[in-house]
Amino acid sequence: MTRVHVYATADGFAALAGQWNALLQRSAADTLFLTHEWQSVWWRELGDGELRILAICDDDGALIGLAPLFFAPGPSGTVEVALVGCKEVSDYLDFICARGHEPACLRAVVDFLKSSDAPAWQSLALCNIVETSPTLALLPEMLRAEGWHPQVAFEDTCPRIALPESFDAYLASLDGKERRELQRKLRRASEEVAITFTTEAHALARDVDDFIALMKASAPEKAAFMTPRMARFFHAIAQAMFDVGRLQLAFLEVAGARAAAYMNFLYNDAVLVYNSGLDPTRYAYLSPGQVLIARLIEKAILDGRRVFDFLQGNEEYKYKLGGKDVSLYTLSAQRG
Repeated sequence: MTRVHVYATADGFAALAGQWNALLQRSAADTLFLTHEWQSVWWRELGDGELRILAICDDDGALIGLAPLFFAPGPSGTVEVALVGCKEVSDYLDFICARGHEPACLRAVVDFLKSSDAPAWQSLALCNIVETSPTLALLPEMLRAEGWHPQVAFEDTCPRIALPESFDAYLASLDGKERRELQRKLRRASEEVAITFTTEAHALARDVDDFIALMKASAPEKAAFMTPRMARFFHAIAQAMFDVGRLQLAFLEVAGARAAAYMNFLYNDAVLVYNSGLDPTRYAYLSPGQVLIARLIEKAILDGRRVFDFLQGNEEYKYKLGGKDVSLYTLSAQRG
């Protein structure tokens, strides 16, 4: 028998701070985007609608599940239930359930959604769930039993590189043409560029501003994406990740000028490639974005990381660099 405590305000993040990440590490959904830091910052900067955080406990009162949900306007004026973090900027999402307790946790979520304690809603949309998630295996049948008409649809792909023991071994794993081209670019740039990282707290805000400027310069769609609200989120999440040692903000510099940048995150044994920017004209002859990402792969190997995760999107360069797809799905339902 489970017990559920429902937090209806952002105070729930503070109340659960001491237990949140420890539970996440015991779950099959252990990802940076479900950490307490990410979820609380996302809600503060980008959240809207009505928040409900379900803290699910076993008979002994031990926390076995967290379900961060929000209820907001959806299609055609209906109210939609979604996971905190969905969408746009959180690449992996799910419920946080201690391994072995997934059926009980998901049952508790369903029971809450059909109770009078939940805000009135008409549709459910759980985005960015990885293909191996127990949620995809278990929840549809529970929803179907309630007459809620579940659907599981492919949403996007996250190419990942399983990193070998050395950079030479990584290069050898690439297609011959791609390997030679990358080596040529690295040789050409070796004497002209420097790779730098944000390591000092006093420089963080300035460096994020530089990153945002390069991101906006790199493509019109990135410039349109980077609204003032989104810029505030990038500053806030960079600060939160810096504070816990998970931010990798890297720049490629030419004669002291910043030509390319990557904002990555470090989590467990993985580097998560979150976003990038570059000057598309002044330094194009050096292929600064490609040189920087190759050097970051090299650093990941030297640091003992096992995965280089490009996150969502099927851009061609990810596959040229050795990425292999992991699929994400959206689990949706209409209330009967």
